[in-house]
Amino acid sequence: MQINLSELIQSEGKVMSIEADYQPNWYQAKGGNYKIVQKKPLQMEFTNLGKKKIRLETEIDLTLQMRCDRCLEPVLQEIRIDVSREFDMDKTDQQRIEALDEINFISGNNLDVERFVYGEVLINLPMKVLCREDCKGLCNRCGANLNQVTCNCDTTELDPRMAKIRDIFQNANR
Repeated sequence: MQINLSELIQSEGKVMSIEADYQPNWYQAKGGNYKIVQKKPLQMEFTNLGKKKIRLETEIDLTLQMRCDRCLEPVLQEIRIDVSREFDMDKTDQQRIEALDEINFISGNNLDVERFVYGEVLINLPMKVLCREDCKGLCNRCGANLNQVTCNCDTTELDPRMAKIRDIFQNANR
């Protein structure tokens, strides 16, 4: 969805409220594709601060279906972000690139809602998703979910510094 801000830019001090929907049902990132299970429409409030500077205030509220980083079970991850951003509409796209401005959701006088939400969610995704704090994960031998079953795999790990000595004993027993 594109929002045209031309009318807002022309009137200093003007406030404009818009309800916008985030259209995609999937959130795509390098870590994977996450289904958007629930989303609320964005209540966006734009304020002209003068000299073609705009303040945007909104709240992003989504629920993503992700995978637990330890056991790979599905997890519903709520994402709630309060956003208050100011940007200069006087800058051209080239000037934003040169200034290393991370605002890629504005082109000319238009704001791209999908790009805006994508960027905000991307920087607020959790580093680690767990189904529960004490998740045991998967067995590194047989792949069993240790939260659900107890496997009989040999989990003793020898000190890697002792590998040469272990090789000597294995060769001696042949």
